[in-house]
Amino acid sequence: MSGITTEILTGARLEKGLDAVVGLRIEVFRAFPYLYEGSLDYERRYLTKLAAAPGAVIVVARDGKRIVGASTGLPLANEHDEFKAPFLAQGFDIATIFYCAESVLSAEYRGRGLGHAFFDSREAQARKLGHSRSTFCAVVRAEDDPRRPADYRPLDGFWTKRQYHPVKGLVTAYRWTEIGAETESEQTLQFWMRDL
Repeated sequence: MSGITTEILTGARLEKGLDAVVGLRIEVFRAFPYLYEGSLDYERRYLTKLAAAPGAVIVVARDGKRIVGASTGLPLANEHDEFKAPFLAQGFDIATIFYCAESVLSAEYRGRGLGHAFFDSREAQARKLGHSRSTFCAVVRAEDDPRRPADYRPLDGFWTKRQYHPVKGLVTAYRWTEIGAETESEQTLQFWMRDL
């Protein structure tokens, strides 16, 4: 990762880097499997709210001054109800779980270990807060989805190496507008989890 650094953004530093992170999120989430038609205003509001949540962390990767990747996380108890509900329904103590929200990385910087750096930083935050588990969710797409690029590589192997595993029945639904659509539609998300 020569020349690439990671840092945690908070306060004034977060405000200064917010637009770059927002733009990167919109760019990366447009691709399969999310196919998300992002909004600058929504993303800005989302990140500002996330950054203000107790225990939240936003990690960025820089190549020189340019932000090329970003990763977010916060205690699950501070997330949207849609993300908490499946855990509560299965009897999990959400006060013990840290939610690794999203990671985005410019395509040309993938495969250089930054995904591990993002998880390391968020898991360190989880341990610092006393959480015993870490989780994230991934959108579920059919294997034969016609929008799936021929060169698409799912991240399941990477997540498994990080000791995460999908938890049977631990799924949620969340709504967003897909590329080319005029209205939001419901998407299925599968949670993966590991003990810390």
